[in-house]
Amino acid sequence: MTLIILIALIAAVDLCIKEEIEARDASEFPKELEGTRGMITLHKSHNTGFPFEILKSHPELVKGIPVVVISALCGILGFLIPKKGYWAEKLVLVLTLGGAFSNLYDRIQRNYVVDYFSINAGKLKKVIFNLGDICIFAGTALMVLTQILSELYTIIKTIRPKHKA
Repeated sequence: MTLIILIALIAAVDLCIKEEIEARDASEFPKELEGTRGMITLHKSHNTGFPFEILKSHPELVKGIPVVVISALCGILGFLIPKKGYWAEKLVLVLTLGGAFSNLYDRIQRNYVVDYFSINAGKLKKVIFNLGDICIFAGTALMVLTQILSELYTIIKTIRPKHKA
């Protein structure tokens, strides 16, 4: 139950921030987020496609693909919840699903995803994110890292000479 609550919490926080951004006049943006020393800029941006407006001319795909992916991820999480361990895999799914549900809600209710901040470093200056995007990215990065470490562990285990007592 804790995992479901965490997913809902991630989605709820992102949706609350999006509501606050949407309630403000577009003329207020872009503006520097106080306390970040210019590293984060707030925006009011509407993305009708996937990241970088990919598939924006195919709104049914933009809504349908996330439904399929979220359904699959929920199935995997449902399989893992009763199992002991698998904490990294569960964390991956919690982060990814929390962000995905928030963005799917936007796609269904608004027909666009509200993006609201950019990080003022290098090429990231041009990319506007939301908390859901960050959670999806973090979940994906953690999944890749988990798989790499698992493979390395398997390789080391097979090449390490076995000690006899």
